[in-house]
This record gives sequence, C-alpha cells and structure tokens, in this order.
Amino acid sequence: MVRLYEVARVIRTKNAGPFKLTIDIFLNDVNTYMKLRSKLSKKLIAKLYNIREELIEDIYFVDSVLGVKITMIKDIPSDDLRCSDVYGAQQHGPLINLELD
Repeated sequence: MVRLYEVARVIRTKNAGPFKLTIDIFLNDVNTYMKLRSKLSKKLIAKLYNIREELIEDIYFVDSVLGVKITMIKDIPSDDLRCSDVYGAQQHGPLINLELD
C-alpha cells in the first residue's frame, strides 16, 4: 500500500483569503493521479479533517498538470485570535497518509 506523501510531488495548503483554505496536490504520473482522483470526495475530505461536508466548497481536478485543488471554508477565519495557523500553511497533515490502492 502506498501513501500519498510517498508519491506526491507537492502537497501544500494556503489561505485563499481569510475565510477559505486551499489544498494543492501535484503528482508525478498519470496512474497515481487517476487513483487519487477516483478516491477523493467531499465526504472523505470532511472525514479526514473532521469537519462538516458542507464546508468543502469543491474539489478541482486539473488533468493537464496532474493536479488537484481542494477548497474548504475555514471554521475560524485567519484574523480571529483563535486561529492557530494564520497563513494556512500547515494544514496538509490529514491527507499525507491517505492510502492509494
């Protein structure tokens, strides 16, 4: 079983304004990209991040660059004192161990 962090060229997160977080994933080969594409869903992301599915705005697949962009609404905006990651740069953890068949 291979995990996402073992096959992804890039896994990163960043804020898309104060209220949204984006996750970018880029893969090296078409086969792995297609496996990830078939596995990812709003339901899975919501489960991994322990959030309501309605907070997952969308999952965008960009076949030409073997990339995926996931956009979600943040529970706590970046300008809130309770925010633990103002830049949204350290939020990829729940995805890195995702198993790809």
